[in-house]
Amino acid sequence: MVEINHFKMTFNDKTVIKDLSFTVEKGEIFGLLGSNGSGKTTTIRALLGLYEATGGELLVDGEKYNPENSRVTIGYLPEERGLYRKETVIDNMLYFAMLKGVKNSLEWSRKYLKRVGLADKETTKIEKLSGGQQQKVQLGITIMNEPKLLILDEPTKGFDPVNRRLLMNIIEEMHEKGSSIIMVTHYMDEVERFCNRALLLKDGVARAYGKIKDIRNTFGGKSLDQIFIDVYGGVENE
Repeated sequence: MVEINHFKMTFNDKTVIKDLSFTVEKGEIFGLLGSNGSGKTTTIRALLGLYEATGGELLVDGEKYNPENSRVTIGYLPEERGLYRKETVIDNMLYFAMLKGVKNSLEWSRKYLKRVGLADKETTKIEKLSGGQQQKVQLGITIMNEPKLLILDEPTKGFDPVNRRLLMNIIEEMHEKGSSIIMVTHYMDEVERFCNRALLLKDGVARAYGKIKDIRNTFGGKSLDQIFIDVYGGVENE
């Protein structure tokens, strides 16, 4: 579904991505991991054509992604929210549904809002919602047209365990319907539970890549949490 070959990115003579290659297979959940500033968001934005790569190629279903003629529908949930804060929840959802050509959008939106506990917020302006509530609305907008490729940047950031589980259930259902998923997260338990494979970035370089079990074996059977700490030079083991 995604092929990234010898990708390089430089901003103002600073190299952010050095020589990155990896693939995301059709139908898998892929973990894109790394600390803030490691190059994750830069890679996603270059894949979506928001940045022009300095070198290499980034392909979606064998082609450079162009939203106007791509064979693949993409749903992107950015870490920063892109909702119209002065408009109501339902108006936001119906507007984006219109842009995406979603049929029965009012019915779909109300059903989704009920599921995520926001049925009573339909006519509330976005700016009046909590950060977590806004994230739920944004996720609904991201998945409403059942995209073939889902890119989720910190989808459960800031959620309590109950709401984390709710959102991960929704994401799992999208996977079961056939979506390929790239998930950026700092929750290593989510990666170990849901991802087929993963890539760990540091300073624009892949420090680990492959099946979860193979990554753990390479690091002596350690958990992904401990591997992350080891790669980023965190607290040493006692």
